[in-house]
Amino acid sequence: MTYICLVRHGETDWNTLRKIQGRKDIPLNQNGFTQAKDCRNYLSDFEWNVIVTSPLRRAKQTAEIINEKLNLPLVVMEEFVERDYGDVEGLTIEERALLYPEKNCINQESVEMVNKRVFAGLDKLHKLYPKQKIIIVAHGGIIKVLLISILKKKDRLEKSGMSNGGISTIYIENGEWKVKGCNHIEHLSNTQKTILR
Repeated sequence: MTYICLVRHGETDWNTLRKIQGRKDIPLNQNGFTQAKDCRNYLSDFEWNVIVTSPLRRAKQTAEIINEKLNLPLVVMEEFVERDYGDVEGLTIEERALLYPEKNCINQESVEMVNKRVFAGLDKLHKLYPKQKIIIVAHGGIIKVLLISILKKKDRLEKSGMSNGGISTIYIENGEWKVKGCNHIEHLSNTQKTILR
């Protein structure tokens, strides 16, 4: 079966400020570099075939740090770029809640569009690397939408955050994607275990 490890990128300054990043190309902060190194040290204990990353800098930096020990082919895929949050990018979570309590933000990429492109990316990887082990470094919004879609448990995941440096795992069996683990943070340094939206 094709096995995929989903890694949320390390922390950025906008994460600490609770700002919505979306497509804004924000780099890792020092804490984010530490989280990426924690992921590197943990994932290097396992066998992997390829590492895939979103094109945004925070994801690419995380992927490059993880790859320091793995020395895998590193592939950039647009399908795993963060959700486009439209006019609310740069606002804090609290500011968005005041302006758009129903989260129906202007010019925001729909969940349906996110699902379509992310699953297209997964299908592409499954065809390119069948029965292999893949790391994807992506974003909280993307990973959450993906897990909700597979688990079909919106209420359970909708209100929870994906940790920076958190790891979730999925696999395909008989043509169906399944979740093995969700938002594991045991590998992170004790001071890094913060969950941010």
